[in-house]
Amino acid sequence: MRQRLFQLPLLFVIALTMATAALAAPHPVPLSELFPNPGQTRAAIVINKVLERYHYRKVSLDRSFAQSVLERYLKALDPNRTFFLARDVDRFQNGSRNLDESLRRGELDIAFDIFRVYRMRVDERVAHALKLLDGKFDFNVAETFVFESPETGWAAESAELDERWRKRVKNDFLSLRLADKPDEEIRDRLRKRYEGLARRIHQFKGGDVFQAFMNAYTETLEPHTSYMSPSTSENFDISMKLSLEGIGAVLRSDNEYTVVQSTVPGGPARDSGQVHAGDQIVGVAQGLDGAMEDVVGWRLEDVVDKIRGPKGSVVRLQLLPKTSGSARHAREVSLVRNEIKLEDQAAKSDLVEDLTNGPGIRIGVIEIPAFYRDFDAEGAGAVDFRSTTRDVRRLINDLVMRGVDGILIDLRGNGGGSLAEATSLTGLFIDTGPVVQVKDAFGKIELEADTDPGVAYTGPLAVLVDRESASASEIFAAAIQDYGRGLVIGEPTFGKGTVQTLIDLNRYVPGGQSDLGRLRLTMAEFFRISGGSTQLRGVEPDIRFPSAEYMTEHGERSLDNALPWTRIDPANFKKAGEMRFDALARLSADRVAGDQGFKMLTERSRLVREVEEQKRVSLRERDRRAEDDLRNRRFKEDQDHFLRSRGIAPVDEDAEQVDEDALDAQRKVIARIEVEEAARILADGLQMQRGNSPRAVMRD
Repeated sequence: MRQRLFQLPLLFVIALTMATAALAAPHPVPLSELFPNPGQTRAAIVINKVLERYHYRKVSLDRSFAQSVLERYLKALDPNRTFFLARDVDRFQNGSRNLDESLRRGELDIAFDIFRVYRMRVDERVAHALKLLDGKFDFNVAETFVFESPETGWAAESAELDERWRKRVKNDFLSLRLADKPDEEIRDRLRKRYEGLARRIHQFKGGDVFQAFMNAYTETLEPHTSYMSPSTSENFDISMKLSLEGIGAVLRSDNEYTVVQSTVPGGPARDSGQVHAGDQIVGVAQGLDGAMEDVVGWRLEDVVDKIRGPKGSVVRLQLLPKTSGSARHAREVSLVRNEIKLEDQAAKSDLVEDLTNGPGIRIGVIEIPAFYRDFDAEGAGAVDFRSTTRDVRRLINDLVMRGVDGILIDLRGNGGGSLAEATSLTGLFIDTGPVVQVKDAFGKIELEADTDPGVAYTGPLAVLVDRESASASEIFAAAIQDYGRGLVIGEPTFGKGTVQTLIDLNRYVPGGQSDLGRLRLTMAEFFRISGGSTQLRGVEPDIRFPSAEYMTEHGERSLDNALPWTRIDPANFKKAGEMRFDALARLSADRVAGDQGFKMLTERSRLVREVEEQKRVSLRERDRRAEDDLRNRRFKEDQDHFLRSRGIAPVDEDAEQVDEDALDAQRKVIARIEVEEAARILADGLQMQRGNSPRAVMRD
């Protein structure tokens, strides 16, 4: 069975967690069990054949590609080069000269050999780290700690690794010290962290090793193709259900941290307003008073198991915000696990009125968090099943009845969803015609088109997007732009222009009784009707907001081995009009230049990029404190200045008692900054028409 996916990459496992029974504590796995078995050999052979035949990017399993797989596997295990020695790597490379031939035959000895050595090296390094904790650190010395860097070579001797670990442990210690933790608590916490690292590595089973190596193989090819073991497949199935219990956050592993990839509309994480994409989860606790467990260095599956729980129960997360340079600004967030239903992700509408540049002009705003469709209800024959298009049509009619002069579609943070809904939603604003082209691995091109005659809305239209608008959002925004039907405003979008399918590997082994897992395979690419792909570049707005200046390496652009941007012949379509936006862009730029809200948002984007590009930090305490104080002050001062300009008293989020209602109101005001400017741009356009255009009308 295959299932087409049109969403953001799920990046290994999802924390849209269902309630599950408590798991038995795993036991250490003997080294004697860390050898490949016949089922894994069969799976490796099948994976290679499927990739060679069906992957969109043609696989050339030669010696060069195989060496890249080896390098990625080593990087996955040891990204900071703090475990393996140079002689280990030399031996691995010498033993893998014929890795391409071995992979074709499903021979996996080298992968398991590397992992057994890795486990031994982890034990050595953890023992050394624990000894370092018993000593003292001088935080007055001017020295730096270097994060993962391509220039960092493999250590030639153990003494060189000792020095890297001295700085690593010192940095870990200082980060907690900056969070005002007492030294004894820090030692206890780090001791548990390092011991936990070794314990979890000892719990890796043969299937875990196989999955890690196979994903090094697939990621060498392209970032959205991945192997899912039977247990990971089960988690994936949970994530695709329409009703889920959990916190509603998509998680990924980044080095030793668990990172929030995105939050789900209607979920506790999104609704709290305190969990954001890019935040690092450094601790998890159960209930209102359970002990906080440090989860730095944990496997992603283990962190997810801690976050899982029954509906109505409380989980507390300790988060390190993306804009923070150290753990000093870690915050604790309490979330009540809840059921995430389809209606919680539904589109909703609002009005923007009293625009200074267009007195009397009213702009309707329709926020679409996801492209949803209740396939279960539809399959059961329900006539009134829920869908994005149906909900938006109803909202349009309501807004037109309220006399709006234009409509703004807000797709910020919308990571995608149903392709059928992206197509039919476009059809509300155009007559009939193509919406997107889909090219498969064999070069065949299919058109997804709106075939429903008629238009639901003919008035002025704009689409607001940001760096998290992806996949189906990009298809809709690109179609509106290509048809000249409306303006696209905001930031360049994510750039997710590929199509994945789920392949059950068991179907390729007739009579096989073992479960070989599944392959999430990139098998097609989206192309705009104008011919260019949405892949990598995303959708470039007609009018850019200034925060876009600081996002050059965001989204698909930041992923290794991402498919390149390309183009095919344009589809046959008739433009609805020509959009002239130069004058509108100038008016907006003049307005935004003096706007405190945009100054704050732009500074936030700059701070995020600054943190992302930071490769080293000081290990001298006074320098580190000064750096963190400056960054935090810059962040707060701009936000407080903006809020006061709106007559709002800023809420101290770090206070012991926080007014949650005031904090929620503050967040909503910040979220409206871009919406209000996009509405002003629409109002400018209406003013330029000198009132010659009639108000919007409803259409069947």
